[in-house]
Amino acid sequence: MLKHHTRDLNPSTLAEAWDALKAHADAGLPLGADAFRLAFADPEFLLRRETRGIRFQLELMKPDLEQQEQGIHHTVVVYGSARTPSPEQAQANMDAARASGDAQALKRAERDLRNSRNYDAARRFGKLVAEHGARMPQNERLYICTGGGPGIMEAANRGAHEAGALNVGLNITLPHEQNGNRYISPSLSFKFHYFALRKMHFMMRAKALVVFPGGFGTLDELFEVMTLVQTGKSERVPIVLHGREFWQRLIDFDLLIEEGLISPKDVELFRIVDTPEAAWEAIQGYYKLDTERG
Repeated sequence: MLKHHTRDLNPSTLAEAWDALKAHADAGLPLGADAFRLAFADPEFLLRRETRGIRFQLELMKPDLEQQEQGIHHTVVVYGSARTPSPEQAQANMDAARASGDAQALKRAERDLRNSRNYDAARRFGKLVAEHGARMPQNERLYICTGGGPGIMEAANRGAHEAGALNVGLNITLPHEQNGNRYISPSLSFKFHYFALRKMHFMMRAKALVVFPGGFGTLDELFEVMTLVQTGKSERVPIVLHGREFWQRLIDFDLLIEEGLISPKDVELFRIVDTPEAAWEAIQGYYKLDTERG
């Protein structure tokens, strides 16, 4: 029986199409419309408004196929601020602020040093998941997945990387150009144009979500997930908020219940913890995992 391999589709035709484009670029020629160019090798065509649906499909398929091929079936998604510095960077900022004598710089440095504990916690959590995941059966193994940027995302990828585990980064193109952090496994560092497709990929393999303090992006991701689970559009998974003081100051869930805006049961959709170990225990307990035996 002949096997079908998607990567073996007309390699000579594909090579010819891309060679033509490369020769055009090497010659420094503007890439104008070309009716004779193969459709899949025509950037102007693929970037038309009418082909947006095709681009949606490609952003859905490429990361999905690549992760399947590398055995990434279950992830623990970590959300959090891109602006949270590492303890090393925060200390360097503090030293510079003290040397400058700038009161405002010193105030910012004190804040960053305080918040860097969240970076350290996310790094420890990433390492915990990776170490326990390594003892799980291959088809049940959990992998860290983040938005691929700096801050908390970098920290979680870093922890998994330091434990020697594959880890995923789902990056997004932004006006200030966010690049994948250096701790993501290179073959699992993806870039998205569409936020919607990126969010779909977060949930496609997520077996748990751990959310560290963050801004608009983090809150957007958190509440979209909670809404999907609340409305039954997504399977229920553990949602863990890390940092009790932050979350209780930020959101008054009791007020939402008192005003009848959410059901009392809705607060059971998540847990608030204060340590990476407690976050992992919440996930482990939910699935009754015994990772010690592997």
